[in-house]
Amino acid sequence: MPKMKTKRAAAKRFKLTGTGKLKRAKAFKSHILTKKSTKTKRNLRKTGYVSVTQEKTMKKLLPYL
Repeated sequence: MPKMKTKRAAAKRFKLTGTGKLKRAKAFKSHILTKKSTKTKRNLRKTGYVSVTQEKTMKKLLPYL
């Protein structure tokens, strides 16, 4: 059986934490920032985590992570 390939797009967007969770950046931070409040933009800087329901799918995209 051949080696599995990592999806490179996913590898650039997700990192694994020490406890095995997947860390990700939050969306809606790239443009149209004038109408968003300072508090909203500050909260978007924080890291998010992949939900439990999506973790199985993401681990399939990143077999060697």
